[in-house]
Amino acid sequence: MLKIEKVEKSFGGLTAVSDCSLRVQEGSITGLIGPNGAGKTTLFNVITGYYKPDKGKITFLGEGIDGLPPHQIFHKKIYRTFQITREFAQMTVLENLMLMPDQQIGEKIWNTWFRASSVRRQEKAIKEKALEVLEFVELMDLKDEYAGSLSGGQKKLLELARSMMSEPKMVLLDEPGAGVNPTLMKKLMVNIRKLCEEKKITFFLIEHDMDLIMNLCNPVIVMSEGKKLAEGIPEEIKKDERVLEAYLGGQYR
Repeated sequence: MLKIEKVEKSFGGLTAVSDCSLRVQEGSITGLIGPNGAGKTTLFNVITGYYKPDKGKITFLGEGIDGLPPHQIFHKKIYRTFQITREFAQMTVLENLMLMPDQQIGEKIWNTWFRASSVRRQEKAIKEKALEVLEFVELMDLKDEYAGSLSGGQKKLLELARSMMSEPKMVLLDEPGAGVNPTLMKKLMVNIRKLCEEKKITFFLIEHDMDLIMNLCNPVIVMSEGKKLAEGIPEEIKKDERVLEAYLGGQYR
């Protein structure tokens, strides 16, 4: 589904991504691990158009996307979250979801005058969908709360819910487990699995929590010094000596 071929990205004299090649298969939950500074987040930024690659090629569903700006990547049905959630804090949970669908006719002021009934119909449909999504991720009880008042774990669930509103084909998650308590972590993992299996959404995620990676992802890709070091099923990654020494610290020995 996503193919990265010999991608490079440098900042001055620092090479963050170096000759990196990897693939993400459609319908998978693919994990990406590696030490701080391995180039994981930079690679996500290149994929989603925040940085333009210096070299290499990126294709999504067979179409080249390298160099496209973020809004065009979004329209290709690739959604991305960040290490620090970016909710609209002064809007309610429900409002955060309702603003996600693009091409809302009410965004043009003259439509509120001349197509008021169409605006109302579309807004009603979007609200109904948002309520269904909140039910799916078990945030319905918080729909009228300000997003800024949610806990860290609830904000991660909100990010997942917002991604569903954009009807993505692929979601890139940057450390979804960071700052999430064990109870919400389990709920987050359940929702990711459900979205993959029921909604056919492909996931590509960066994570430092090895329990989450080993229990949720297949395959697991390991990055080091800007390029792919290893790839395999969790059991293989657990036994890879390079991975054990560099990233897992012997935890799975």
